[in-house]
Amino acid sequence: MHPAAKLQFARIVDEFARWRTIPELERPPAPAWWWGPALDLHETAETLPSSWCRQLRLPDGASFAEGAHVLRRTLAGQTTLPWPYDFSRKVASTDSDVRDLPVQPSDDSAFPP
Repeated sequence: MHPAAKLQFARIVDEFARWRTIPELERPPAPAWWWGPALDLHETAETLPSSWCRQLRLPDGASFAEGAHVLRRTLAGQTTLPWPYDFSRKVASTDSDVRDLPVQPSDDSAFPP
């Protein structure tokens, strides 16, 4: 397995463990950036480190493929995705709607006459 894929998966396993500690009613949807590693490693038979197995709630000796399945299961059926800066919490306001607006100059000097 490529070291970069393993590093990326490690980061996501840590995020997943933190995400699972949030009470379900307050937990945002699983982030879309979990898809890539979950799909990249869905057939990898290499054994996960024991600490990752615990974080993913898998038995010791589970494979990367089994870990990827856990991540894919959290993403299945979602109809919305969190904003990267809103993860890992739910946003009660519609502030994220404002973030989609184009950037405006602070004054008219940004536009030549």
